[in-house]
Amino acid sequence: MRILVVEDERKVASFIKRGLEEERYIVETASDGEEGLRLAMENEFDALVLDVMLPKLDGYSIVKALREEGRSTPILMLTARGTMEDRVQGLDLGADDYLAKPFHFEELAARLRSILRRSSTDKTTRLQVGDLELDLVTHFAYREGKEIELTTKEYALLEYLLRNRGRILSRSMIMQHVWKHNFDPESNIIDVYIKRLRQKIERPDQPQIILSIRGVGYRVKEE
Repeated sequence: MRILVVEDERKVASFIKRGLEEERYIVETASDGEEGLRLAMENEFDALVLDVMLPKLDGYSIVKALREEGRSTPILMLTARGTMEDRVQGLDLGADDYLAKPFHFEELAARLRSILRRSSTDKTTRLQVGDLELDLVTHFAYREGKEIELTTKEYALLEYLLRNRGRILSRSMIMQHVWKHNFDPESNIIDVYIKRLRQKIERPDQPQIILSIRGVGYRVKEE
């Protein structure tokens, strides 16, 4: 999943980014409100971790602007001011949850998983196709009950494919969501990672899980 962290305190932003990347999220950061709003408007994120007190544009203004544009991206707000009035203001503007500083990373990760589940039509903590399972809490993959070792990018790619099973995903959609930048038609990086993923999750004597759609992209068939 792709997360945007908008936080002007460099150490805090680095701490959150490192922790979320260890949890297998794809993370981008912004250090001021204007940059954060621009990134949130121009890109597709699964969730935002948003500080309230930011240079140039505060967190409340970002939430208000996103919701007025019809963006329903889940938002977890961070604040050093944990008063009831602050929480009420953020929630009334459309934030999904609030976390006061200082905080333990484990709580931030749990609250993030919670708002992601609430925003999804699929409330499960596991994604499954046949005997392939992806645990969204532990971030482990299993086939026939045996753990499959995945890199961060392989996990992010598999999660994106499974969350969108049944849909044809173009290479540009995959590139933007998993690699965080626009698609380079000359690059074969997606095909390389799909090949690696297939070698880990598929079996020669069983039907393919990841199907190639010629000239378009890839699809995981829905059972």
